[in-house]
Amino acid sequence: MARTIRKIEPIKATIPVKKRVAAYARVSSGKDAMLHSISAQISYYSDYIQKQRGWEYAGVYADEAMTGTKDNRAEFQRLLSDCRNGKIDLVLTKSISRFARNTVTMLETVRELKSINVDVYFEKENIHSMSGDGELMLTILASFAQEESRSVSENCKWRIRKAFADGELVNLRFLYGYRIENGEIEIDAKQAEIVRMIFADYIGGMGCTLIAKKLSGMGVARPRGGTWNSERVAEIIKNEKYAGNALLQKKYVKDHLTKTLVRNKGMLPKYYAENTHPPIIDEITFQKAQGIMAKNRDSNAGKNDPKQYPFTSKIVCSKCGKNYNRKAACGRASWKCSTYLRYGKDSCHTKQIPEDILLSIAVEVLGLKEFDETVFEQKIKEIQAIDSNLLVFVFRDGRTVQKEWQNKSRSESWSEEARQQARERQLKYWKGGKLHVFSKSSKSYSGNSRTLCTDNCRNSSHKTGCRLRKGFNGQ
Repeated sequence: MARTIRKIEPIKATIPVKKRVAAYARVSSGKDAMLHSISAQISYYSDYIQKQRGWEYAGVYADEAMTGTKDNRAEFQRLLSDCRNGKIDLVLTKSISRFARNTVTMLETVRELKSINVDVYFEKENIHSMSGDGELMLTILASFAQEESRSVSENCKWRIRKAFADGELVNLRFLYGYRIENGEIEIDAKQAEIVRMIFADYIGGMGCTLIAKKLSGMGVARPRGGTWNSERVAEIIKNEKYAGNALLQKKYVKDHLTKTLVRNKGMLPKYYAENTHPPIIDEITFQKAQGIMAKNRDSNAGKNDPKQYPFTSKIVCSKCGKNYNRKAACGRASWKCSTYLRYGKDSCHTKQIPEDILLSIAVEVLGLKEFDETVFEQKIKEIQAIDSNLLVFVFRDGRTVQKEWQNKSRSESWSEEARQQARERQLKYWKGGKLHVFSKSSKSYSGNSRTLCTDNCRNSSHKTGCRLRKGFNGQ
């Protein structure tokens, strides 16, 4: 019997499916010209996508960021979320450096999107991530982009450190009490009087908290907004620049990718430059204030040492960059942004995170049966608290894991001690099948059957020795 082979032609869709296309734009603050600003890029991509036949406009996602890292870009995270939810088929972006300067981050993101059939097109390099050689070309070019970023960063560091070594003052523009006029540093007479008053009050025995309250009561505007507080006052008192000198390189950028400023605790040299600008106070006054501050610091040493917990200095707020602090009440512990705790929800409105939820998610992320503080410390660098109940666990090897969390109902989050207290309250107020509530005004217990019991109860329906009287009158 002869073999027969029949070709089966594919059935073509009668209605063409439009490709959902979005664009991603990023502008580094203060570096790009107006032509390449966020608004210009949004306008360009919106027009470009909507003019293409067979494309459906899915939006433009734009970040204004200092770096090309992934986790600190809200719009980039939103783009990835929409891709995972099947809302986007193609992502347009200007170049590899706009998408991500970190080679590992870029490849991880592209591979994830490729696995869910989302293509990324890089205009400058003319590369599609879904093409056969797309990943190879992206790996090579992304490495060049990362090296270029490192080279630019090193050049900037050299220029700044050379200025430090030469005693040149850097970044005095926003220092309270001074202003820049025609490139020259000048004293702001009105603000300088406030600075002198702060030093005089502090030397006179007034604490930083009282000085802050005094300034707020006087209606003195704080530089760059916000309210006066003890920390801001202390910063002014400790700042050597008010005496006309400058301690340079107090902080430095540790990583050119994250651009994170860290305090210089001896890792790099510092430079103390004298007479760099006009002083607001004399050196004697400044040193006297430092002596008082050092004395107060020594006398308070050890009094307020915070207890350390596994999550201490680990959880970072995505809104303000501050750490979360632990707060416990009614047998329940939760972690809240320190800015929120200090200045209220108007300053930072991120959510508090129950500690039991943090522990359970950490166990899941680390693949453990129960929480192990040693393993957690060894593997987790930090936890980024993103708005909308999202936690990003950053491992020390550079990996990241995202987890969403949900609030439990109030009773679900109770500890066993809290549950026992609730049971005791119920037993106390439910007597004889009736709810009896103590009224401070009448000093009596009333039930839902409109009975009234006091030490001289005259209610005929109550018998001597009844449960109600036993419970409340000691009989």
